[in-house]
Amino acid sequence: MEILDGKKVSNDIKNEIAAEVAKMKENGEKVPHLAAIIVGNDGASLTYVGSKVRSCERIGFESTLIKMPSTTSEQELLKKIDELNYDENIDGFIVQLPLPDQIDTQEVIMAIHPDKDVDGFHPTNFGKMALDMSTFIPATPFGILELLERYNVDTKGKHTVVIGRSHIVGRPMSILMGRKGWPGNSTVTLTHSHTKNITQIISQADIVISALGVPNFLKAEMVKDDAVVIDVGITRVPDETRERGYYITGDVDFENVSKKASYITPVPGGVGPMTIAMLLKNTLLARERHRTRK
Repeated sequence: MEILDGKKVSNDIKNEIAAEVAKMKENGEKVPHLAAIIVGNDGASLTYVGSKVRSCERIGFESTLIKMPSTTSEQELLKKIDELNYDENIDGFIVQLPLPDQIDTQEVIMAIHPDKDVDGFHPTNFGKMALDMSTFIPATPFGILELLERYNVDTKGKHTVVIGRSHIVGRPMSILMGRKGWPGNSTVTLTHSHTKNITQIISQADIVISALGVPNFLKAEMVKDDAVVIDVGITRVPDETRERGYYITGDVDFENVSKKASYITPVPGGVGPMTIAMLLKNTLLARERHRTRK
């Protein structure tokens, strides 16, 4: 069994990007600039956005963090998005999810210009991804592809079972694993809460990608020997015996499943760090596109 070490690979990617940014500076070019909008004071979101800003500093990107109160109206947020769309200094930006109830997430995603949508959520970018065209791939699926590639995991002709059909992970992952090329060329089954015989389907998988958000859902008896297991789930489970008052776990019963798997991602330290690394990679791509166009 081999651990797919997202922490190590994400550091490698950040070092590679930092080297490219250093070359840009030497050539007198503008370095990539990533902006993030956060609405409200959600603890997990603040931590995540803070991590993105620190990563930008480390690799030499410029970054802008825009904090807006939880009472922000949809119209106010759309106005701010419009400003960033037209700001030539900003190469890419994200709006941190989830958003407060008064704001329609879909309207917000639609308002971001596809050329600056480094999260890869805009329908234009999603459609291009589905058609195998060059575009921004959503950061988490992009990170999973990168892990599979760097660990040389064979996906051709394999049966991939994706658990969960969210627009952010499950659905794009099912499209990407079935695309021509590598990682890809696998036969994909997309499962969800209404799937019958889900345990039986998972037991036939060569590659399992779980993005369900249910702690320890995937048990050892559900996976076959030498399966590749990608755990996208990350849940805070209350635990008063711990200093923080909680512990973080994934969808996979890691202790037992790891004894059967050929490759497995840990939680934390697996897919999570890759998400930020690939967001940075998308921002670098956005900068290159803007430079080429000019």
